[in-house]
Amino acid sequence: MNAVRGQLPLEGMPRRLYSCTPSRLNTWLDCRRRYRFTYLDRPQPAKGPAWAHNSVGASVHNALAGWWREPYERRTPLTASILVTNGWITEGFRDAEQSARWLGRARDLVSGYVATLDPADDPVGVERTVATRTKVIALSGRIDRLDRRGDELVVVDYKTGRRPLSQDDARSSLALAVYAIAASTMMRTPCHTVELHHLPTGEILEWRHTDESLARHLARAEEMAMEASEADERYRAAVAAPERGQSAERAPAAVPGEIDELFAPSPGPICSWCDFRRHCPQGQAAGPERQPWDALSD
Repeated sequence: MNAVRGQLPLEGMPRRLYSCTPSRLNTWLDCRRRYRFTYLDRPQPAKGPAWAHNSVGASVHNALAGWWREPYERRTPLTASILVTNGWITEGFRDAEQSARWLGRARDLVSGYVATLDPADDPVGVERTVATRTKVIALSGRIDRLDRRGDELVVVDYKTGRRPLSQDDARSSLALAVYAIAASTMMRTPCHTVELHHLPTGEILEWRHTDESLARHLARAEEMAMEASEADERYRAAVAAPERGQSAERAPAAVPGEIDELFAPSPGPICSWCDFRRHCPQGQAAGPERQPWDALSD
């Protein structure tokens, strides 16, 4: 029998799992207003222009994924360079000259990195989606690369930003820890080691988790998920959903003051790089406006 609309849940009924990705949880942790704009407001507020550094990162990631899908004999630095060129994303650059210059840098970056790899050492997965669930959350995400080393799996994440990384970045990453748990669960193979491969410096930052440290990350994810899930429910109860067939151009539904406070912003330097800066007065006051190519080290 279908449930009556608006009927209260029966006592003792299991709570619905909160479906999320590590990115969603980290957005909740970083700024609840950006979380609301990204995952709840519909239609979603208009974003700012594309960022050039994101174009570089996506182009590099796509080329590396494509390289492993090539036949063994084509897994060469030259092929990697061609893949970068063929898949180059031009959004966000100041002009064609800057885009071309960064294309050259990206080609060198990727071809130099694959020259350090064994083309015969096929990964277990490339751009592999993994998932796991607990009594609280259903977590999923996509791993850049999943290797097998001996009897264990290793999570590999590519990084292209100019900021130097440390081993602590690998240790503290919620996403990498969750991916290790999910990969181990899905493939019934131990997975404790996570690696950040920083292409600009060639550094590999490794961290080997214990069962206890992975459990702590998962408990932290559950805690954030419970907070976000409760906020989601309060938002949906207070904000009218758009009617089916309504134009996507219409303005987002009004958000009551108490709900807006629930999704208060976290102003800081990162606000200059937020896609939704134009919709957040606190974010605009927190830092200067950035040009789409400002994160590039020209």
